[in-house]
Amino acid sequence: MSAAPKIPERAAIRTSRWALWLPLALFAGFIVLVLIGLLRPASHDVASQFVGKPLPEFSLRAAADNRPGLARANMIGGKPRLLNVFASWCAPCAAEAPQLAQLAAAGVEIDGVAIRDHKPELAAFLARYGNPYTRIGADDVSAVQMAIGSSGAPETFIIDAQGVIRYQHIGEIRTEHVPMLLARLQEAGK
Repeated sequence: MSAAPKIPERAAIRTSRWALWLPLALFAGFIVLVLIGLLRPASHDVASQFVGKPLPEFSLRAAADNRPGLARANMIGGKPRLLNVFASWCAPCAAEAPQLAQLAAAGVEIDGVAIRDHKPELAAFLARYGNPYTRIGADDVSAVQMAIGSSGAPETFIIDAQGVIRYQHIGEIRTEHVPMLLARLQEAGK
């Protein structure tokens, strides 16, 4: 049998040194990528394909006993308004309730789309967290929610007087979002 070719000793040393440094170089590269991700501010803006487009035709029955249902026709005319997608089972929806009350107190008309909800649970939610809504439509199968490009709850849309979606806010409205929403509503009214 023939013996395996002998690698010169210098080449073997160079190869083993390279092999020693490779894991350290890979780990350092990973750390650099993590640091870049942590230090670069995250963008929370989502480019919706529905912004700038008219609301689709819809008509929803009343979701609450003390508020009328909601249809596209209710969103046309007057001044810009908010369309809030929410549900009684949604914890972030409860968290945004004080901000919706603040917007309503500032004169903002807010219409609600209650997704996959039941009247008793919705009534309890509104009694506990307040009811800033002018109208609340029951979207039992999330058809309107999907048709306007909402993927979850809560989401809030600014609708201008012509029924066109001007802005989509994903997630709960926090205190710091209120001034921005008021400014966007004012822009939508021009």
